[in-house]
Amino acid sequence: METCSRSGIMNLCSLAVRTRDLCCFMFRVLSKLSGIAPGLLKKFRQHVHAHPSKKEPALRTLSELPQDTLMDVFATLEIPDLVRAGSVCSSWRAANTTLRDLGKYKLSQTPCLLYTSKSAGESVSCLYSLVEKRTYKLTLPAPPIRSRYLIGSLHGWLVTVDDRSEMHLVNPITGEQIALPSVTTIKNVRPIFNKFGVVQKYEYTKRTWSGDYLGKENLPPHKLREYLHYKAFVFPETSKGTYIVVLIHNPYEHLSFARVGDDRWTWLSPHHYDDCNYKDGLLYAIAKIGEVHAFDLSGPVVIMKTVIGMWQNIMCENMYLVLAPWGDQLNVLRTGVEEGHDADPATLVRNIGELQIYKVDAITKTRVEFKWLNDHVMFLGHNQSLCLSTKEYPSLKANHAYFTDNNALWTKGFKSNRRHIGVLDLEKNVRDELVSPQLWSSWPTPVWITPSLATMNMK
Repeated sequence: METCSRSGIMNLCSLAVRTRDLCCFMFRVLSKLSGIAPGLLKKFRQHVHAHPSKKEPALRTLSELPQDTLMDVFATLEIPDLVRAGSVCSSWRAANTTLRDLGKYKLSQTPCLLYTSKSAGESVSCLYSLVEKRTYKLTLPAPPIRSRYLIGSLHGWLVTVDDRSEMHLVNPITGEQIALPSVTTIKNVRPIFNKFGVVQKYEYTKRTWSGDYLGKENLPPHKLREYLHYKAFVFPETSKGTYIVVLIHNPYEHLSFARVGDDRWTWLSPHHYDDCNYKDGLLYAIAKIGEVHAFDLSGPVVIMKTVIGMWQNIMCENMYLVLAPWGDQLNVLRTGVEEGHDADPATLVRNIGELQIYKVDAITKTRVEFKWLNDHVMFLGHNQSLCLSTKEYPSLKANHAYFTDNNALWTKGFKSNRRHIGVLDLEKNVRDELVSPQLWSSWPTPVWITPSLATMNMK
C-alpha cells in the first residue's frame, strides 16, 4: 500500500508529482473525449513517443489546451487526481480553480475509508482510496482528531465530538471546520458553571424510552460524550440553501436536529433510533423496533408520520435505513460476532456476522427480502448508509457490502482494540480484508466518507 504524507490533500503539489505518469494519464483521459483538440493530442502523443524523457515540452503542449477543454477533462477526475492535475502548471491550475469556483465540479466521488493511526500523529487522519488503493494523510484543524469521537460522516463532512463534548463539522479535504450548537442546548443536558463562568460539569438527565424520569448525574465535560452521543448525519436542505445536522443521542437513542447556523438543538422524538436518511425534504429514521418514521422539518411545527410499523420478532445488532439509487428505502439488519481470545479482552474484535436486506413498500406497509444486490454495493458503519451502482463506480465490488465497526461498545469503548474493516460478499456471506496487510486502526472509530470540495455558506 503506497502512502503519501502531507499537511493536506490540497498541497499535493508538494509530493513531487511524477509528471510523466500524470501526462500519460491525462492523455488517456483526453483520448476518450472525441473531437477535443485533435491536433494538440497528436502533437503530444508524437512527443511522448519520440522523447519519453523530455517532460517540459510535453507539458507545454498540454498547457496549450483551451481552458474550457481542460475544465471538461478535469470535471471527469476524482478529487486526488483533480488536485494533482492542478499542481502541474499555471494553465492547469487556473482551469482547476475556475472549475471549482464556478461550481462546475460535480463528479460523484467513490467513498474512501477515513481512519487514524498513532504513528501518523495526533492531528492526522488517513484517507484510503478504494480507486487508487493508496492512503493519503491529512492534517486536520485543532483539536487533534485522535482526541475526538467520530460520530458520523455524510456529503464529505465529518461530525466530531471534542473533549468538552462539543460538536464540530469538519471537511477533511478543505480543512473547513464549523462549530455546531452547544451540547448544553440538548434537551437532557444542563451546564454547571464554576465561579469564573466556565462550564465545569454537565447535569445529565436520565429517562426511559417513554420519557419517565430516572434521575440525574453530574459529569465532567469529557465524560458526557461517553453517555450522550451516538451517531450523527449531515443532509443538504436544498430548499433553504443550508444543511441539517441530525443527532441520535441518549438516553435511549432519541433524535434532535439543528440547521447549520442555529444556536440550539431541537428535540424530535423519544423513540430508539438506529439510522437516518433524507429524501425530498423528509427526514426518515428507523427505530430499533423496526418502525420507519418520516419527519417534515420544513415548517414551524415538525410533522411526523409512520411509514411502516414495528417488526415482529426482530433479532439484530444494528439496523440501517438505506436509500437505493432506484428510489426504494431499504432496511438492512446486521448481526455481529466477537472474535479473539476470551481470556484477553485486548484481542477482541467485533466482526460482521451477516446482513439481511429488505425493501420497504410504503403502500402495502410490508417488507420484501432481497437476496443480493446484483450490480450494486453498500457502505455500512458509523456513517451515512450508502447503496451505489457499480456501473457508476466501477472500482467497487458488485453485490458486496463495505463495512466498519458499528457496535456502540466499539465506537465508544475498547479504545486499544483493532476495529474490523472489510468487505462482505453478500451472495456467499464471506468476509475479506479491505487491504493486505489489514489496516491497523483503533481510535477513533473508522468511517466511510465521500470526499467533497464543498464549502458551507454561513452568511
